[in-house]
Amino acid sequence: MKHTAFITAVLAAAGVAAAGAALAGSGGYGKSAPHMTFEQLDTDGSGEITRAELENMRSARFAAADANGDGKLTLDELQAQNRKKADERAAGMLKKLDKNGDNALSQDELSKPRRAGKMFDKMDADGSGGISAEEFAELQEKMQRHGKRKGHGNHSGNN
Repeated sequence: MKHTAFITAVLAAAGVAAAGAALAGSGGYGKSAPHMTFEQLDTDGSGEITRAELENMRSARFAAADANGDGKLTLDELQAQNRKKADERAAGMLKKLDKNGDNALSQDELSKPRRAGKMFDKMDADGSGGISAEEFAELQEKMQRHGKRKGHGNHSGNN
């Protein structure tokens, strides 16, 4: 579990660094479905979110991604939708983290992963001050076992 948090922190830091390239052409920060309020999902105002309301939302999201309206999502349409979401997330990240308002992120403005030093020390099993290929492989193996236990493993049988 603690190794999972460290890997998540490393991936988040890498994502922040990679987001810089996406920020150059990004527009405003938008809200995606996971950030929708109860009221936005309860479109008929009944005080309950029905299956029909969720299906309507899913259909509307599909239609928005189906740029040519043919009822199918092509690779280009899926990539365009994902680029749009990435641009929105990157713009939101910039807005949130840009403390000095210069429309750019310096290393000082990037959040530091919590407990990253402690996690590094735990991963560095031999105390050498570095994570060896063997220690890294052991971490990956633990992550794979943890994922399979939680039901996140590959169900196709092709590992």
